[in-house]
Amino acid sequence: MEPKVKLFAGRASMDLANKIATSYGTELGNIIIHTFSDGEFQPSFEESVRGSDVFIIQSTFPPADNLMELLLMVDAAKRASARRIVAIIPYFGLARQDRKDKPRVPIGAKLVANMLQAAGVTRIMTMDLHADQIQGFFEVPVDHLYASTIFIPYIKSLNLPNLTMASPDMGGTKRANAYAKILGAEVAVCYKQRKKANVIEDMFLIGEVEGRNVVIVDDMVDTAGTLTKAADIMMEKGANSVRAISTHPILSGEAYSRIENSKLTELIVTDSIPLSQQSGKVKVISVADLFANIINKVFNHESISESFIC
Repeated sequence: MEPKVKLFAGRASMDLANKIATSYGTELGNIIIHTFSDGEFQPSFEESVRGSDVFIIQSTFPPADNLMELLLMVDAAKRASARRIVAIIPYFGLARQDRKDKPRVPIGAKLVANMLQAAGVTRIMTMDLHADQIQGFFEVPVDHLYASTIFIPYIKSLNLPNLTMASPDMGGTKRANAYAKILGAEVAVCYKQRKKANVIEDMFLIGEVEGRNVVIVDDMVDTAGTLTKAADIMMEKGANSVRAISTHPILSGEAYSRIENSKLTELIVTDSIPLSQQSGKVKVISVADLFANIINKVFNHESISESFIC
């Protein structure tokens, strides 16, 4: 008997998972998550997964219950004799903790990798990791997808003259340069100094933006402090317009008000994380078709290299 593909979703990514299932041409599997009075919860697969290729869709943004729910679902699938268990994690939480940047701190991304493998995952599928080296934290295959496959066609559709791709910090210069090569654009970079996490002390612009249409590219936007400050500086330097693309819309704290009050024309994000509120300046592009396509290729043992742009 041929193995079957079965898609399941955690509560944090239900909307995206439904879109992925529709794009794939199936329905989400039946799973019930029972919550006890003290807040403890227990996932239960309400259909057989024996011998099936089980794909579990769940982003692991806070609270930590989202990660724990994914781990419990993986464990349940393993104990139910699933053939393969693929964790689809559109947003990989704790990815910013990829190294010891000071003494006596954890490497959270490695800890998450260890827990997922201990739970029983046989493959990881994720998108735009904050640090590429996180792939090496796993001893199972990692399909690291890039939102550029959907962002680049959107940017091209805007037909912006005098295009400049920009990075909001030095760490994102490689990403901005990759976009610029494909789009035939110039590159600008912001150099920032922080007093502490989420607090910018100073920012400088490297590159010429006068008379240019700028698109800032980043993997995630959290409090939007860096992004909006960069946009305002670029407009002060004579840019015609400033947009931003960011894969993961964490958008915590004062992020929405900062975006609304900034000089950004628009912020384009994916649905890897559901928006907590609506904003006229935030446009969402779904990654459902991309993940559905990769699921099909992984199940059929086909190459996915053509799905990588930058």
